[in-house]
Amino acid sequence: MPTSPQFYRVLTQLCYWPLLVLVILWHSLPSSEPGSLPTSLSLLFWVLPLLFPLTGLVRGKPYTHAWANFILMLYFLHALTTLWTHPDERVWAALELLFAVGAFIGATGFARYKGRELGLGLKKLKDQD
Repeated sequence: MPTSPQFYRVLTQLCYWPLLVLVILWHSLPSSEPGSLPTSLSLLFWVLPLLFPLTGLVRGKPYTHAWANFILMLYFLHALTTLWTHPDERVWAALELLFAVGAFIGATGFARYKGRELGLGLKKLKDQD
């Protein structure tokens, strides 16, 4: 596996932006399911979380890349659930899964290797006797 922070930053960008576009397109479609959310509320619920880390991801902040993974897990779980429960939306869900996993790997790698490059990290506790 590459250890270049730039590789993982590019991977994050190549997956995060398409994920954002996919979510907007997918949840803009009117749902025929009874009891589904109105389109505007669905868009707000699904798009807003992806907007929170946007500034830090664009600026290349390792800390933002690290915590953006918590948000990406929402889309990972949504994709897996939709693959299992909604056969008619499998293409959308497979794309969401692909982009979420790619962005997760990219963000994790960038946070790790850029953090090392910058000397950031968790301080180890000394043995307490």
